[in-house]
Amino acid sequence: VKSEGPKLVPFFKATCVYFVLWLPTSSPSWFSALIKCLPIFCLWVFLLAHGINFLVSHRSASRILAGLIFSAVGDAFLIWQEQGYFIHGLLMFAITHILYSSAFGMKPLDLKAGLLMGLVSSSCYAFLYSYLSGPFTYLVAVYIALIGFMGWRAVAGMQLCNDLWTWTKLSACIGAMLFMVSDLTIALNKFCFPVPYSRFIIMATYYAAQMLIALSAVETRDEEDFRKRS
Repeated sequence: VKSEGPKLVPFFKATCVYFVLWLPTSSPSWFSALIKCLPIFCLWVFLLAHGINFLVSHRSASRILAGLIFSAVGDAFLIWQEQGYFIHGLLMFAITHILYSSAFGMKPLDLKAGLLMGLVSSSCYAFLYSYLSGPFTYLVAVYIALIGFMGWRAVAGMQLCNDLWTWTKLSACIGAMLFMVSDLTIALNKFCFPVPYSRFIIMATYYAAQMLIALSAVETRDEEDFRKRS
């Protein structure tokens, strides 16, 4: 907390600005896009503050940074989703989930966690299916598969059974789950029925998810420092 907390102060301030201004979604503008993306920009700075050499030498951290960049582009597209840019935003976040999955890695495999996430993802799609039409029938299926896969890799990294978990792996796991809650709320609100306080739920869980996933990128540095002290 002492080492990473101060670097996150700009993120918390930017998040507060977003919720205080609460710009109406009915009149999209570049200013509203900037305010929405500002917390994600601050997470870029958070990772860059650890040094370019750190990002270059640790692929997981650089992939999470790349994911945050695509997330910001996706956020901007979603500002104009009623003008036909929803699919563009969906594509940007699909790439984000691929990058995050790659950052979390495939070891340990943990097939039980994969089966559980597969069941959760399948159940979500089965519920949404009757509300979907046209290209969204398969686009949503692919997207749910990608975010479910990302969730699996985050959960698998926890290794609770082996007592090998760390606080950064825990943050990745919680972040992935919150990301899924955020996206599921978007899907329910857009395709199924109005969700009360949907915007607040979506953005609160989304910003928290991105912050926790960004925090998980410092795992490699912690391990490196531990080896040096040993």
